[in-house]
Amino acid sequence: MADFVVEYTENLGDPATWSLYVDGSSNKAGSGACVILESNQGTWIELSLRFEFLASNNQAEYEALLDGLKLAKEVEAEKLIVFSDSQLITLQINGTYQVKDLTMKKYLDEAQGQLTHFPE
Repeated sequence: MADFVVEYTENLGDPATWSLYVDGSSNKAGSGACVILESNQGTWIELSLRFEFLASNNQAEYEALLDGLKLAKEVEAEKLIVFSDSQLITLQINGTYQVKDLTMKKYLDEAQGQLTHFPE
């Protein structure tokens, strides 16, 4: 893992701006996620994930976000812009929507905790 971090960490004066694209999905066949982390300096990392547990579509979206945030932390991203097609998740993160389900509250708390690792 150390070699990976050294290879993909960009220390060129100003910190790179990283864009994180996340998408999770769930259906009768299973659930999974796609995570893409891209820097404005050309580094591109893509993950495809298949979950070994039952998950709702919203849970899969949160799992994608959490995995993406962990990846961004591993490459020591400081400036991070997160893109998600889940209106529910993004509005919960922004505080516009309330979380009514205990499971979703746990996901939200974890995501907000992970977001504190990024100065911007």
